[in-house]
Amino acid sequence: MVAAFRTAIDELEWMTPETRARAREKLARFNVKIGYPEKWRDYSSLEIEKDDLVGNLMRAERFSYRRMVDRLGKTIDRGEWGMTPQTVNAYYSSTMNEIVFPAAILQPPFFDMNADDAVNYGAIGAVIGHEISHGFDDQGRRSDGEGNLRDWWTQTDDAAFQQRAGRLVEQYSALSPLPGLNVNGRLTLGENIGDLSGVAVAYKAYRRSLDGRQAPVIDGFTGDQRFFLGYAQIWRGLYREDALRQRLLTDSHSPGEYRVNAVLRNIPEFHAAFNVKPGDAMYLPPEQRVKIW
Repeated sequence: MVAAFRTAIDELEWMTPETRARAREKLARFNVKIGYPEKWRDYSSLEIEKDDLVGNLMRAERFSYRRMVDRLGKTIDRGEWGMTPQTVNAYYSSTMNEIVFPAAILQPPFFDMNADDAVNYGAIGAVIGHEISHGFDDQGRRSDGEGNLRDWWTQTDDAAFQQRAGRLVEQYSALSPLPGLNVNGRLTLGENIGDLSGVAVAYKAYRRSLDGRQAPVIDGFTGDQRFFLGYAQIWRGLYREDALRQRLLTDSHSPGEYRVNAVLRNIPEFHAAFNVKPGDAMYLPPEQRVKIW
């Protein structure tokens, strides 16, 4: 995935050599954490009593506070995790320039040792690509490879990025899952860039993995079709209307259906894989498609 993203940087037609070199430098400094931390956090001093819920919460808060105070003035622990291994999630940290994938997300539907490579690239591959892309989204791109807040973009490249990001904002702001309530394209921009670029880079990595070989047809689906189906499966879900209203107002992620459909409409390879034509619900004219990374 990292190699595929490096290739994506090299192939960008809108980026100048100066910014491209800095992007490659940042990518080369990514720290990757998978599964669980090398060093476990010591909770032996935390007292937990089975009949004292309030007391447990208070002692846990004191434990966390003391731990933070003890770290003052000390060297940053770059091996620390901000998420437990049991959490089904992943994250990118701009201050640490790291991507983290807990053990719990390395299971179906995100990753399956028994699944076809195409499905896994579409699923966990897109998640990995998503987190890598956060290092280069509207917020992550403001930090350098050391995690310092620094503008490493030329004015020309900054304007080109903003133009493409603005088109993505417009696309998502037009989506209305509930009458009178639309997606906030500006609020969700970083996650939408992560989704769009994550799929694009994961597809590039999948094709690299084939090394020129023809993918087999399985259950009537081509390799490319299985890739996109694998991606769609990871965002299946249902919302109660009130919960969806709340998420539209507060969540930086778009609703699950748009994390799939709004993304894939921008991917030329998706149109080719399923022979999507003008008039089809998922069709988007080439001149309206957005590509950032």
